[in-house]
Amino acid sequence: MQNGTLLEARRATRNDAIVLAALRFEFRSSIGAAVEAEDAFVARCAAWMRDRLADDGRWRVWILEADAVPVGNIWLQLIEKLPNPVEEHETHGYVTNFFVRPEHRGGGGGSRLLKAVLAECEASSVDTIILWPTPQSRSLYERHGFSNSDAVMTRIL
Repeated sequence: MQNGTLLEARRATRNDAIVLAALRFEFRSSIGAAVEAEDAFVARCAAWMRDRLADDGRWRVWILEADAVPVGNIWLQLIEKLPNPVEEHETHGYVTNFFVRPEHRGGGGGSRLLKAVLAECEASSVDTIILWPTPQSRSLYERHGFSNSDAVMTRIL
């Protein structure tokens, strides 16, 4: 609880696509000027999300609710690796679109979302989890066992 507010994380379904798309717009438009009208973006994004959440495929999502009102979310994509003849798991996890509304940060909701993802990764035999932290989120990830790695190289286009 945060100031008497009950925070709960639950697995999202395709029926949550509109809410998730609205959270995506709120998140991304808070860090840069939107070049698409909110209603058009939410409609387009919700259709994309509904397709990805239609089955128990590669994408998994959790919603953070404060007194049953959505206030955040986290997305996990399971990335299939090539079959491997040695003892090594054949799935990576990619964490993205991790957002909690500012007024609900600091009360443990972000940790609840991240713990749900970590449990899913363990249940899915994920080898490595990758993500791109913000300076503000780095300490949260570190509290949950994440560290910097020299193993991954990137090329930004």
